[in-house]
Amino acid sequence: MVELQRVARKNTQIVKVGDVMIGGNNPIIIQSMTNTPTKDISATVNQITELYNAGSEIVRITVNDADAAKAVPKIVENLKNNGVNVPLVGCFHYNGHTLLLEVPECARALDKYRINPGNVGFKAKRDKNFEQIIELAIKYDKPVRIGVNWGSLDQELVAFLMDENAKQPEPKSADFIMREAVIFSAIDSAKKAKKIGLASDKLILSAKLSKVQDLIAVYRKLSERTTHPLHLGLTEAGIGIKGIAATTAALSILLQEGIGDTIRASLTPKVGESRVTEVKLCQEVLQSLGMRDFAPQISACPGCGRTSSHYFQQLAEDIQSHIDKNMPIWKRRCSKIGGIKIAVMGCIVNGPGESKHANIGISLPGDGENPVAVVYTDAKKTHTLRGENITGEFIDIINQYVSRNLDLE
Repeated sequence: MVELQRVARKNTQIVKVGDVMIGGNNPIIIQSMTNTPTKDISATVNQITELYNAGSEIVRITVNDADAAKAVPKIVENLKNNGVNVPLVGCFHYNGHTLLLEVPECARALDKYRINPGNVGFKAKRDKNFEQIIELAIKYDKPVRIGVNWGSLDQELVAFLMDENAKQPEPKSADFIMREAVIFSAIDSAKKAKKIGLASDKLILSAKLSKVQDLIAVYRKLSERTTHPLHLGLTEAGIGIKGIAATTAALSILLQEGIGDTIRASLTPKVGESRVTEVKLCQEVLQSLGMRDFAPQISACPGCGRTSSHYFQQLAEDIQSHIDKNMPIWKRRCSKIGGIKIAVMGCIVNGPGESKHANIGISLPGDGENPVAVVYTDAKKTHTLRGENITGEFIDIINQYVSRNLDLE
């Protein structure tokens, strides 16, 4: 008998962001980021609330100018008044040192600062600006994520490493040196922050790249060289199925190896698409790997020539919609709701067996037969549904199971 087992997560340090604990043996935390102009307080509050309700446990916002910085305290106040208790991270580029200094109410209101060592400043000002941000983080007792991105690396560092590599008897490839530059930038920046005075338990590192194999290689090495918590994400992952597939591939491999303490899916939304897709993808990755439970997990067959495709597909879609609609209510009443397994199967080939493996399973007979469906509850046949209201009756069975087994009040 083959037994599958996840690699144990490495013993990272623990960093507190708001009320959220990152690292150590704490659950892997899901993050997201707004795409509204931060100075638009109403739009930003609405999107943060939407992301929070979808399950984002930390939300990052852009703080790119004085208007955005001045809006941050008002955003925090509005969120608290609406009962939304989610840590906010300020994302700073180029002028973060100035904004945090000149708008102290912003510096106080944020739960974490995110800075990219490649663009905190240029040439002689780089170290001074970096030091100023770290000193402000110390002053206001805020953690910092040092987030390296290969699209904005310190070009002087890259040029230096390339020149040193060229002097070697057997030079490495340019891609190898680029990956080393990303790793060096993250670790060296963390060392500088600690030398300035930032406590070790106030640092989170990330090193984002847009190619799956490069990201995996960098994080494997980074995890060997530091005990700081690591934030995972495939940067500029892309739009639609490409971004979903690439993100899933990269995150799954690293998480399975015990690498990563917090994650984000950097998807490009389609026009008009909700931002919550990136949150749902992270939830599905963690739940599919068996690392966390967020919602009842629905297994459904893909359908084939044996299935009553339209009827079966509509049933599966209706069940998923019912779960999505009711999850916010169920979660507020019981944290164990995510452990339920539901099966929606289209024919008798695998239907009964798969249904018995689920907590609740429904198995249709297949193509060309009158609508009739057998329901299994905890491996036992409990119902046979017929007629035009199979979907409604099965939803009632799900609701009863949830109430009965999870002690909802």
